[in-house]
Amino acid sequence: MSVVKYRAILKYRLMVPLFPVDDLCPVCRKSCLDSFGEHAIHCKELPGFKYRHDLVRDVLYDVLKRAGISAKKEAPVNFLTDPLEGRSTLRPADVLVFGCEGGKHACVDLTGVSPLVGLRDHGFVAGQAITKAETAKVAKHEKACIENKHVFVPFAFDTFGALAPDAVRFLKRVQQVVSSNTAHVKGQNFVFSRIGFAIQKR
Repeated sequence: MSVVKYRAILKYRLMVPLFPVDDLCPVCRKSCLDSFGEHAIHCKELPGFKYRHDLVRDVLYDVLKRAGISAKKEAPVNFLTDPLEGRSTLRPADVLVFGCEGGKHACVDLTGVSPLVGLRDHGFVAGQAITKAETAKVAKHEKACIENKHVFVPFAFDTFGALAPDAVRFLKRVQQVVSSNTAHVKGQNFVFSRIGFAIQKR
């Protein structure tokens, strides 16, 4: 890692301003490239943003398969959409877990955010960004899942590696399945370890 990269990462983690003044993002040309580097981390036009989401999804899918849990990645369900835009925004479930709860399939929807979202307006509160992201996902998709006899599981994480409550509960259930299938402690702990490494990998 170069000295420049190391300094940038250290400043970001310590919440030291990276830029002297706020400016327009040169990538998406839509949002403010704030001094703390908040937008630079989660700009959806950056290749790294989508890469992290897809990597965590792929690792989660692999963890489920290794645990012996039946699942499908990028599964078309024909009802996940933006309520404000209708069927024109139909999208697949990031991971569909079969017979997850009471015989119902679960739509697991991943979302990654920067923990510094809203820092300039509200100050830093640990877990605030992922809690907000989780709530937004529930409001967007849970009703459609219930109406179609599915369970909705929002899987929100931030770029520092923190997980939202629903994601933690889901992984604990997966870990219980793993624990029932292996007597080795290392085998039992790999669920959270693999997801954590995937989230923070760049």
